[in-house]
Amino acid sequence: MSGFDTILVADWSAGRAGPRRPSKDSIWLGLNREGREEEPIYCRSRIEAEARIADLIATEQAAGRRLLATFDFPFGYPKGFARIVTGADDPLTLWDWLEARIEDSETGENNRFDVASAMNRLFDGPGPFWGKPDRDLWPDVPYRKEGITFYPGAERRTCDHAAKAASSCFQLFYNPTVGSQVLMGLPVLSRLRRLPGVAVWPFEPWADAPVVLAEVWPGLIEPAVKAVPKDEIRDRVQVRLLAQALARLPEGELHAMMTNLPPEAAEEAWILGAGHRERLTELARDLAPPPLRNDCFALPPGVDWTPVDAALATLRARLVPVTGVEEADVTEASGRILAGPVTARRANPPAANSAVDGYGFAGPAPEGAVEMPLAPGRAAAGAPFNGALPQGHALRILTGAILPDGVDTVVLDEDVTAASDRIAFRGPLKRGANTRKAGEDVAEGAPVLEAGRSLTPADLALLTALGVARVELRARLRVAVVSTGDELAEPGESDAPHRIYDANRPMLLSLIDRWGMTPVDMGRVADDRDALRDRLDAAATQADAVLTSGGASAGDEDHVSALLRDSGALNQWRIAMKPGRPLALGLWSGRPVFGLPGNPVAALVCALIFARPALLTLAGAGWAEPQGFDVPAGFEKRKKPGRREYLRARIREGRAEVFASEGSGRISGLSWAEGLVELGDGAAHIRPGDSVRFLPWGAFGLG
Repeated sequence: MSGFDTILVADWSAGRAGPRRPSKDSIWLGLNREGREEEPIYCRSRIEAEARIADLIATEQAAGRRLLATFDFPFGYPKGFARIVTGADDPLTLWDWLEARIEDSETGENNRFDVASAMNRLFDGPGPFWGKPDRDLWPDVPYRKEGITFYPGAERRTCDHAAKAASSCFQLFYNPTVGSQVLMGLPVLSRLRRLPGVAVWPFEPWADAPVVLAEVWPGLIEPAVKAVPKDEIRDRVQVRLLAQALARLPEGELHAMMTNLPPEAAEEAWILGAGHRERLTELARDLAPPPLRNDCFALPPGVDWTPVDAALATLRARLVPVTGVEEADVTEASGRILAGPVTARRANPPAANSAVDGYGFAGPAPEGAVEMPLAPGRAAAGAPFNGALPQGHALRILTGAILPDGVDTVVLDEDVTAASDRIAFRGPLKRGANTRKAGEDVAEGAPVLEAGRSLTPADLALLTALGVARVELRARLRVAVVSTGDELAEPGESDAPHRIYDANRPMLLSLIDRWGMTPVDMGRVADDRDALRDRLDAAATQADAVLTSGGASAGDEDHVSALLRDSGALNQWRIAMKPGRPLALGLWSGRPVFGLPGNPVAALVCALIFARPALLTLAGAGWAEPQGFDVPAGFEKRKKPGRREYLRARIREGRAEVFASEGSGRISGLSWAEGLVELGDGAAHIRPGDSVRFLPWGAFGLG
């Protein structure tokens, strides 16, 4: 974290009072508290914003939280300016000078041009302030930047050059009006700095201050701002992303940005992050939540055997997305997870059009024979008819063609007798027949897809039809897979009877790929604790989560459990299910580790029931429960109470039949099956024809 508990970013682009509905060119406050992004605050006026910020300062101090409050306008002028105006080099004296003279109102009416005129009269020649809405008013303020010398200083500060900011703090009118923002903002800061516990960076000692005021510039994260869909208000995006970036800076890194300053900063101020554009942009783009806590897998005290539903509920409550956000073309988004909701950029269809090949006319056709003169020309998809169709006439029209003026009904080709200049057909035909209304599928601006959706080919067609070219996506979750055990070998390595081929790793890697994640193959590790530790360390640097198979129980050679226990992050769940009783869960270097059983059948069942919804949640897709179906049983089975059971099964002649053996080592049953039959926790006697719940492989994303 940054050394501050709360980050505020204020966008000060306000003129007259804004509308009640949130809009651009008004004041926006971005807030990130203890690493959590909060909803940006819209303020209709500078006076409202000042009151909200003063309340926030009091609230954060009362809660014991340290606040960094940043503002997107210059805190100072080029060197020498303050002395000419106030007789002193101290920029805070200039703040107080302006605070005593600037007048503002709730409606935005103010006297900034009068104050700028007074300051211009202190300089030789025109300027330095320039730009105004009326050429004839305020004669001491030049209308344009013509013939102005900025003696004794420069037009821009040292930090403006370092940040590559082109705007000038002397420009009062025409975009960007940074000069007006400074004149209307510094009096507010002058009042805020007099509140208890407030210090101004870099003009005052700030290292131990409960509240620090600092200057920022959203232009430093412009690439991240551009990546956000344009239907979100730009000012709102800027404060939200910049607050996120500052909140995610490590404390040492932020401290270095705030201390390694040139001497000019003592008078001119400094833009926080100037010279660190790429780093701040990187942090603004990466909107991943904080890492998981060490206790995210902890069960309540006294819990031993864990029912399946209780285990799933615990995972669902404790896990959050850990993936960042990136932008991509829709054509590259198949199988990816949406990071935010998408709305239609245009209607579908965008205009009323014909659903068939035929002839268009206006109004309903009465019952009986109808004859109409045929107008010259035609309307086709991509080649609209120019002009309006006269009343009582018909026009040749093809499927998908926009309905011309004078056409709201179409008669099918097959129902028409056509001559060169006339058509005949039989009614009745209702008004609007064989046509599609504009937006009858999706209206412009309507919500289309929600965040967390894994995009399908059909989704890509819909988005493209609605004019959506680029979308915000979750970065693919990277999942490492490690197999453990001295007995494991690769096919072709050994035929010794005490060795078995590693079936789990290719199975789990394939599952991860089918779920739209990036599999990371970390290979096999022998029953050697140091070797496994090194492999987990490597996995933590290459992946967001880790799946292991084998070593999850409590035996002498169960090294996964032992290492997690040694690190203080083991939560060993004994799940009341068959197959797959042992499940080791924990964190390794901040990465969640799912320790699956070593038997292939148990490993697959645990991966489907527990790892899949957990990994999808980490990936940003949300919790996913398999969709089951009630079908008649084609088998008989007696089941004891206390454990949920999953049987390899398939559907034949409308009934579920199960694999002949329930042994966890019978891998052939996985290939034979088309899904699982789930039997509840209680005792049961299943007879042929009884209803059972069947979970097809497709319910687990394997269709």
